[in-house]
Amino acid sequence: MIRVYIAGPEVFLPEGFAQVERKRALCRQYGMEPSARQGDFLKYEGGDKFTFGTMISRHNEELMDASDIVIANLTPFRGVSADPGTVYELGYMVARGARAFGYTNTARPYATRVAQDYYGGDTRPAETGRLVGPDGLMIENHEMIDNLMIDGGIARSGGLVIRHEAPPEARLTDLTAYEACLARIAETLLGR
Repeated sequence: MIRVYIAGPEVFLPEGFAQVERKRALCRQYGMEPSARQGDFLKYEGGDKFTFGTMISRHNEELMDASDIVIANLTPFRGVSADPGTVYELGYMVARGARAFGYTNTARPYATRVAQDYYGGDTRPAETGRLVGPDGLMIENHEMIDNLMIDGGIARSGGLVIRHEAPPEARLTDLTAYEACLARIAETLLGR
């Protein structure tokens, strides 16, 4: 049975545990086994927070090492880009040679989000023809959902990115694109 590492910022949500459980249940419905929950048996009991953080990090890497595929929630989190922990996990899995799938609950490309949301529309073409912000920094524009290394790594792994425009109030909880990833994996790897 294919084991799936479910990467995303859901742990930070107010109802994060319930959201992760919904994702795990859907994974099983599609005939795959979700990895154990990240940090499931690790409980902070005081002391050095840095050491505790490294314990969680190592535990998650062990879960990734035992997984065949990653599905990463690449919906912008606390800014215009995906959660950095999720991006690390995605890169870790791609470097291991695992198949990677991603999804985002905003269909707007990265360049559009940077230009509109970060710079408030205050952009201009530079002498090179590239779009830049008022600070002169180039805005990466490859019609991808985030930095080209994210989309590129997923594509090279044989996976894909699903884009879905969820309502703003459901952007971090909508599972439509996640389920589309599961359906594609079931179709291509399990023959369903």
